[in-house]
Amino acid sequence: MNHRLSAVVLTVAALALPAVAGCDAPSQSRAAAVEDKPSIPQLVHQPGGGELLELRPAQVPGMTIAEVREAPLPGVLEANGQVSFDDRRIASIISRVNGRIEDVRVSQWDNVRRGEPIVMLYSPDFMTAEAEYLQAQSTTRISRTPDVGDQGELAQSMLSAARRKLELLGLEDADVRAIKTPGTSVWMRAPISGTVVEKKALRGAQVAPGDVLFSLATLDNVWIMASIYEDDLARVRVGQEMEAVTTSFPDRVFKGTISRISPQVDAATHTLSIRCAVPNPGLMLKPEMLARVRIVTQPGAALVVPQESLVFDTDGYYAFVIEGEQGVTRRRVTIGSWNEHGYARVIEGLKAGERVVRGESIQVNALWREAHGESS
Repeated sequence: MNHRLSAVVLTVAALALPAVAGCDAPSQSRAAAVEDKPSIPQLVHQPGGGELLELRPAQVPGMTIAEVREAPLPGVLEANGQVSFDDRRIASIISRVNGRIEDVRVSQWDNVRRGEPIVMLYSPDFMTAEAEYLQAQSTTRISRTPDVGDQGELAQSMLSAARRKLELLGLEDADVRAIKTPGTSVWMRAPISGTVVEKKALRGAQVAPGDVLFSLATLDNVWIMASIYEDDLARVRVGQEMEAVTTSFPDRVFKGTISRISPQVDAATHTLSIRCAVPNPGLMLKPEMLARVRIVTQPGAALVVPQESLVFDTDGYYAFVIEGEQGVTRRRVTIGSWNEHGYARVIEGLKAGERVVRGESIQVNALWREAHGESS
């Protein structure tokens, strides 16, 4: 009886062991999985104030490294530009009196010659000024007679003042010489030869001192404003020759020289403007027309990185620079276009010889944001 009881107990125990073993196996597997799961990389604050992400290669499969390298710049510097008026060759016809427009002889885009009548203004101010001038002329003639006495100097001064008043009202020398009787209307003439680029004068409209009636400009010579990166500043100088090509005339090369270099750099783009003076035969170049500027210059060097090393996040481009054996730091960079496919030119933020994350840079950026408690 005791032998049969012992056999039963042993049998039950034997059957229970696999069940117990089966219950423990999943728990051990889950524990192993927890231990093998990569943890979020730790963010370390460095003594200098920067942040370092402790990152093992196993945490980002496929992560590769590239080096920031120097590449030779070509002997031709290219930049995008835009045609504009030479502001020294622009003139405006401005009303200098309170009055009314009685007649207009030209329209928008008409070509005019210097001294040509453009717009007739009516104003009692003209009559008053002309009457004063005629009176001063009469006084000057009387002062020259022997029986009047020595008043010639005073009369001449009055005549000069009256003539100056007419000039300030916009009358030309020919208009002043033609005055015989006071009149209320005067033709305003073109101050330069050129093209009417702005017309605000309408027949019958009231005008006030300071109102711009017409703007004239010449297109014989124009400016092309172009932007270059500050790294290229040492390669350009005033007086340097340049060429420009437009989409409107792709087979025509317009030649000129650099006349001015901006003294100020744009802090956002790290570029500055150059002004090129360009002759415009046939008036082919028009203001606001886009142009591609080419400047023959001395070769230089530029920093380049693979484009896949750059990550755009929120408001700019970033690269992850390798520091030490198991650390990366995120650094903002300013970039420019580059003629080698798959690479970008670094204007600011990196140095030659530094190593940056190339493959899986987007994944590294996600881990960086996660370490900061941000959503990717």
